[in-house]
Amino acid sequence: QHTVLVWFPCMYLWSCGPLYLVYLWFTGQGGISLTSLCCAKTVSVCLLAVCVIQWERMKGCRSSVLLFLFWTLTVVCSLVPLRANIQQIIEEGFFTDAMRFIAFFVYFSLQLTQLILSCFSDQRPSTDTHTYKKNPCPVEDASFLSKMLFWWFGGLVIRGYRTPLQAEDLWCLREEDSSDCIIADLEKDWARECSKLQQKECSLSGCRPTGPKLTEQTQLLKKLRQEQNSGFCLFRVLARSFGPFFLKGILFLIFHDVFMFSIPQVLSLLLGFMRDQDSDLWKGFMFALLLFLLSSLQSLFNHQYMYSCFTVGMRVKTAVMGLVYRKSLVISSAARQSCTVGEIVNLVSADTQKLMDMVVYFNAVWVAPIEIALCLFFLWQRLGPSALAGIATVILIFPLNGFIAKMRSKLQVIQMRYTDSRIKLMNEILSGIKILKFYAWEQAFLERVLGYREKELNALKRSQVLYSISIASFNSSSFLVTFAMFGVYVLIDDKNILDAQKVFVSMALINILKTPLSQLPFAMSTTMQAIVSLRRLGKFLCQDELKPDDVDREPYSPDGDGVVIDSGTFGWSKEGPPCLMRINVRVKKGSLVAVVGHVGSGKSSLLSAMLGETEKRSGRVSVKGSVAYVPQQAWIQNATLKDNIVFGQERKESWYHRVVEACALLPDLEILPAGDGTEIGEKGLNLSGGQKQRVSLARAVYRKADVYLLDDPLSAVDAHVGQHIFERVFGPKGLLKDQTRVLVTHGLSFLPQADLILVMVEGEITEMGSYLELMARDGAFAEFIRLFAGNERKERSHRGEERWNTLNRLQPPGDKAAISDTEDQEQEDVGKLTEADKANTGRVKLEMYVEYFRTIGLALIIPIVVLYAFQQAASLAYNYWLSVWADDPIINGTQIDTDLKLGVFGALGFAQGVSIFGTTVAISLGGIIASRHLHLDLLNNVLRSPMAFFEVTPSGNLLNRFSKEVDAIDCMIPDGVKMMLGYLFKLLEVCIIVLVAMPFAGVILLPLTLLYAFIQSFYVATSCQLRRLEAVSRSPIYTHFNETVQGASVIRAFSEQQRFILQANGRVDHNQTAYFPRFVATRWLAVNLEFLGNLLVLAAATLAVMGRDTLSPGIVGLAVSHSLQAPWTIEGSMLPLAWPTHGTIELEEYGLQYRKGLDWALKGISLSIQEKEKVGIVGRTGAGKSSLALGIFRILEAAKGEIYIDGINIAQIGLHALRSRITIIPQDPVLFSGSLRMNLDPFDGYSDEEVWRALELSHLKSFVSGLPDKLNHECSEGGENLSLGQRQLVCLARALLRKTKILVLDEATAAVDLETDNLIQSTIRTQFDDCTVLTIAHRLNTIMDYTRVIVMDRGLITEMDSPSNLISERGQFYLMCREAGLV
Repeated sequence: QHTVLVWFPCMYLWSCGPLYLVYLWFTGQGGISLTSLCCAKTVSVCLLAVCVIQWERMKGCRSSVLLFLFWTLTVVCSLVPLRANIQQIIEEGFFTDAMRFIAFFVYFSLQLTQLILSCFSDQRPSTDTHTYKKNPCPVEDASFLSKMLFWWFGGLVIRGYRTPLQAEDLWCLREEDSSDCIIADLEKDWARECSKLQQKECSLSGCRPTGPKLTEQTQLLKKLRQEQNSGFCLFRVLARSFGPFFLKGILFLIFHDVFMFSIPQVLSLLLGFMRDQDSDLWKGFMFALLLFLLSSLQSLFNHQYMYSCFTVGMRVKTAVMGLVYRKSLVISSAARQSCTVGEIVNLVSADTQKLMDMVVYFNAVWVAPIEIALCLFFLWQRLGPSALAGIATVILIFPLNGFIAKMRSKLQVIQMRYTDSRIKLMNEILSGIKILKFYAWEQAFLERVLGYREKELNALKRSQVLYSISIASFNSSSFLVTFAMFGVYVLIDDKNILDAQKVFVSMALINILKTPLSQLPFAMSTTMQAIVSLRRLGKFLCQDELKPDDVDREPYSPDGDGVVIDSGTFGWSKEGPPCLMRINVRVKKGSLVAVVGHVGSGKSSLLSAMLGETEKRSGRVSVKGSVAYVPQQAWIQNATLKDNIVFGQERKESWYHRVVEACALLPDLEILPAGDGTEIGEKGLNLSGGQKQRVSLARAVYRKADVYLLDDPLSAVDAHVGQHIFERVFGPKGLLKDQTRVLVTHGLSFLPQADLILVMVEGEITEMGSYLELMARDGAFAEFIRLFAGNERKERSHRGEERWNTLNRLQPPGDKAAISDTEDQEQEDVGKLTEADKANTGRVKLEMYVEYFRTIGLALIIPIVVLYAFQQAASLAYNYWLSVWADDPIINGTQIDTDLKLGVFGALGFAQGVSIFGTTVAISLGGIIASRHLHLDLLNNVLRSPMAFFEVTPSGNLLNRFSKEVDAIDCMIPDGVKMMLGYLFKLLEVCIIVLVAMPFAGVILLPLTLLYAFIQSFYVATSCQLRRLEAVSRSPIYTHFNETVQGASVIRAFSEQQRFILQANGRVDHNQTAYFPRFVATRWLAVNLEFLGNLLVLAAATLAVMGRDTLSPGIVGLAVSHSLQAPWTIEGSMLPLAWPTHGTIELEEYGLQYRKGLDWALKGISLSIQEKEKVGIVGRTGAGKSSLALGIFRILEAAKGEIYIDGINIAQIGLHALRSRITIIPQDPVLFSGSLRMNLDPFDGYSDEEVWRALELSHLKSFVSGLPDKLNHECSEGGENLSLGQRQLVCLARALLRKTKILVLDEATAAVDLETDNLIQSTIRTQFDDCTVLTIAHRLNTIMDYTRVIVMDRGLITEMDSPSNLISERGQFYLMCREAGLV
């Protein structure tokens, strides 16, 4: 009392103080000004403490760990003298030694004051620059105690309980958790590791003997080793960056283990006290208090460890997402073919999650064996050599689980492969949904997705059965160890007695053993899964990159050549034939160069070579000044029209208006609901092909670059619009007259104005010179020009200007737009199109749970509940049986009927093991059944949604549902159900045991249960909302990734990588602001609930001490050891088979709106089209040409009137039946990844002969015959390994195969050259002679021999007759023909 208790706190301070001061010296954060709190702490303190306080103030330490622990120790050590002094005053009176009593009470009051003051944090250091945040994270201002107990989180919990949390309620991300801070150094480190790895591989491949080509097996082994090396490199980089913080977590884990192993020792002392009737009562209370303190400290350190692990996991996720995003911006074209958008999305969703799981559970791989060894050591102390039986049992369990972990790792690789394929296919379906709907191919693609899904679930099912064996063996391990040890112990010698102390201290140790034994298979499994993910990520991050030095980018100079290629040979990959050979080009500054050639001759590849997008095999490429690029297929961002044009540049109004006018966008701005503030859907969903191309062109023109690379930007626009753009933009008087322009074109009318023409044939430049020079040479070019001389003027013909696709949001899915003349739309929403993923509020509705369990079915739910109840009953029975055994009287130094007791104990334990395996398998299978049903429902609903749904829903939201959310349903929900049922039944068991042992405990159990429910209700309200906010903020990440990967070449050409990286960082950080409080909420709940659990321990132990005369040690052991385990954390009309047989179409007062409240797209049209009639539809932008096509295919539903095909109202037949019996050749040629045959005939409904015949008629036979795999040629994602013209011909082949009675051509020859267009038109005339053909005219000369022409304007038919009659009437059609030079 006067020596140890006085000196112990001082010894702690003097021994730890110097080390702490050195630590502060190296981690200074700037000084804190002298505050009232600091002054109060300084008053009346011992000398060293004053020095520490002042040194902390100078170094910016706001809350001292050292001093808090010092004052805690001081107060705790003073409690004994305090009790002694109070007792003395009671017995002898105050005035016997008044001065000593006053001095002691003043001294104790100051100690208590210091302890209270050290619970608060001082103000921020004066040098802290990050003080002014809108909503800073309170952990930055929290004191040591607040951090340990997670009190700093309480404010958010209370706010979440009062009102549902919104995104603005969340705290700002701490600087050390932000993307900028994490990725800056990590990126450099990874670049160094990559270069080392490449050098190592070069040296290895260099020292190999050069002989015949490497065998397939050797190549495979080399590939596997590269994957392993890259995965290991990534792990090393992550370890270097996050290792120190992770080690801090390990320190918490060590403290946790120390306290955990101290508990059985104190329990042993308590049970010894219960047996010894003569020992002092204060010892019993001290042991009870000690049990409570140790349990509380164990809980605190465990959750600090988990908090640090989750923080590291969060940072790892940010780091990996950042690296993957940056890589996707520099990945080479060849590597891009093998890494689809779906796979990249899977890397940032599923694989990052696997890494985060590993961070949390990795330590168990090495800590668990140590914990097992310690448990067995302490058991040896209790039971002697019998503990060896336990060791033998553990040794037998380990190889089994090692084998299971290895098998599950292989199954996970298979599962992930199918998941990748499924996500990749879903991404393509979402990208080409319009084509699927036009062709009624939903069912074929649904079956493909379900094929992958079934294989994925089969792998998962096998993995889950193996996991169930693993779980059952580990959960039964504590029983098996107990049975083996106790059995051997009592059977080797009759004198070996099992008393309460031996039984329940051993049981407490075995319960500790249960944790590492159950964690180990999970840790091994997550580590194996993380290794697979690390290899996948490493493989992607080590893919070949575009070489910046392939193109010499020189600063702009007014003289010399703008673009130079000397002896250039280029390929799309390192292997394989080159796409360009012997290229020699010199483009003079300010000149206009035209590139011409047939479909697939290498025109686009030439521009790619200038951009550095191809693999340069030889030669030199030089570009002077900045570059702007217009791709053949316009890449449009999901942003406003204005943002798409300005593209990150400062908006200059006068220049902006000049650009918009030059690119012929002014008429479009008048039609758009909110002008240039209208939001454009993903991939320009609500723009027509020509509008997208003009926006893409305007983006380039606005840039004011030095070199312009233009890949056929006029293919999708009208001839008169094309002429306008050429004159105002590219021509000698255009906005770009002084810039270097390389223009790929099929428009012959522009060629005389070009300074240089390059003629390309099969990847080579065959002719080069000005128009006059080439004509004078009389070569292939001159012959081609003369052949199409009749068409040369007609090329200026009216190119059935782009369609006005879907101006704005369509009506919501399932709703038919009612006829409405009122405009009920709010002005600010006019330009809005996509709807952000919104978070629901409040608790998860009961119907959700009911729906989930309904899909599992009662046939599985009832056995699960019964098995769980049986499992827990068996557990309770064998534990109670042990307590009865322990209380058995000892007769002549032995216990009777030990064999019977051992037999009953074994039977009960075995029954529990079997029921554990049964419940785990049943829940896993139930989860897979539910997952299969929910995924099928989701897929069906998505594929059956109208086009409106896809225009307002970003694809990232849907990809998020199909990747992350489906993964959660597959794995997380069944695991959650297992945990919930396990905890619920365990809790019931603990309560029953404590109440049976001590009925008085009911007085404590009731308020504890109420408190438990109260804390839980606070947590659930906040946690549900945080989970929703986190899930909602995840979708924009995937949308942005998707958009970036598809537009990477444009982003690189404009050198906008840094801006996109910043946008990606912002989205990841926004997601992490919800993720961080989400995992802290779990820790907050656990700390509070475990504190309640520890109060139960204290109550059970205290009641045991108070009733030691009436309670047996066996019952006390059972009650206390179980209270220590309390889990407080917890379609149809029948159509004629050959319909339509004639192909007649009738429209009666047909009206169409894109959305309720918007202008009518078609205004009461009445029209009758006869059998075999050929009808051309012409009109300006927004006239309603495409709306008519959309109405016939019911992509948009009628707002009024009807359409009849062969006398049948199309509104009364199924969409699939309608769309599969009529055909469209769309403007945008969409191909899906898979074989060429699959793209032509996904249902396998035609023979190979029919397919080859269709290819021959569509002029693709020679091209396909030349491919190594012919019809099985693998098309890459979006058909990127075919040129745009070839893709358009594939769409023609589809129509030729289907050969339906009605054919709609929607500007179907926009991307092909004149010669190919003529061939296509002749094919359509001959092959579709007995069909009804509707052509939304592209070139007017193509429809001059049609039976009728319909002229549309503003949703009405203004003229309709044969072309000759319309010309003679000299109306609108005559003006168009005159303009096109046809009359």
